[in-house]
Amino acid sequence: MPVRAEHDRAVLAELLGRDPVLHAYELGDLDDFFWPYTSWFRSGDAVALLYHGFDPPTLLAFARPAETAGLSALLGELASVLPARVYAHLSPGLESALTAVFRVESAAAHRKMALTDPGRLASVSPAGVPLGREDLPAVARLYAAAYPGNWFDPRMLDTGRYVGVRDGDELVAVAGVHVWSPVHRVAALGNVTTLPRLRGRGLAAAAVAAVCAGLRDSVDHVTLNVRADNRAAVRLYERLGFTTVADYHEYKLTAFGH
Repeated sequence: MPVRAEHDRAVLAELLGRDPVLHAYELGDLDDFFWPYTSWFRSGDAVALLYHGFDPPTLLAFARPAETAGLSALLGELASVLPARVYAHLSPGLESALTAVFRVESAAAHRKMALTDPGRLASVSPAGVPLGREDLPAVARLYAAAYPGNWFDPRMLDTGRYVGVRDGDELVAVAGVHVWSPVHRVAALGNVTTLPRLRGRGLAAAAVAAVCAGLRDSVDHVTLNVRADNRAAVRLYERLGFTTVADYHEYKLTAFGH
């Protein structure tokens, strides 16, 4: 089946909504907040997303093991029309579909996790106050000190789903979302961190609990991505009731000749 650019959000929502915990990020990107930064491609039931909100753009392509063949074929067709430099989030094995056009450098193994046991989350006392654009300088300082190079876009504060913990006037912990879609009933937590000197005190857990409490009425699936080798973060999320639902890898792609 030929590859086509897909512009029908209803079609994409139906296909991605078959597995909302695997495709939470893509479902969130169907909302007006992110849609202008996206390009979508489809062949049959296989869907790939190119997100232009960062430089270089990010390719997202996920499938369960039994469904990778169609997505691999789609990526093989897309490879020659992608930008020369791309960051890619791919289900295991899909990177091989791109090696004829790109030099593929593995960045890190990651886990997709979903909140499957909210009872554990209820055992943590939420803490923190809502953050908005006026807090951007403090947020930027915190990320520079505690989480440099993270996937934070200042526009994410406009979701109203960021929570910060302060020590006096200093912002010392933060938790938020990468996507939040009441329309598609999904959210993906992200940009969670604590100042190094205050780690181990439960501040991140309390902020995550506050964010999740604020999401409870608007979403059915709360998910997140985490590096597989970040054992402290994985243990934290497991303690809060999250379980691993899929693995994926992040890659740096550079077209040959560039």
